[in-house]
Amino acid sequence: MRFFKLILVVLLIPAVRLANAQSLPEPPAGNEINLTKTVHLFPNPATEDVFVELDQFPAENVNLTVHSIIGNKLEVETEVVSEHVIRVKVKELASGYYLLAVKDEESNFRGTYKFLKR
Repeated sequence: MRFFKLILVVLLIPAVRLANAQSLPEPPAGNEINLTKTVHLFPNPATEDVFVELDQFPAENVNLTVHSIIGNKLEVETEVVSEHVIRVKVKELASGYYLLAVKDEESNFRGTYKFLKR
């Protein structure tokens, strides 16, 4: 009986994976931009500042918020360094993981990125 169950599991897992793979949505058309690849945080881990590089939209239109790992909103100072780069000052934060929420109302982009403060 155990052998039969093992054979059944071995045969069903690939069939389920194949069915799930066939039901996935198709990737976007050729000229659409993948906005999730347009935001870069560095350095990570950070000690004093985190720089947010925005490839697809201007920095002055972006709203940034920093949250603790449990979701509490934290007050941090931000500064637009160049047309596509924002500096987030994290020196005063305690060591640990934080979430950076990036919102651009013009393109309706919203993304959340994790970084480590040492």
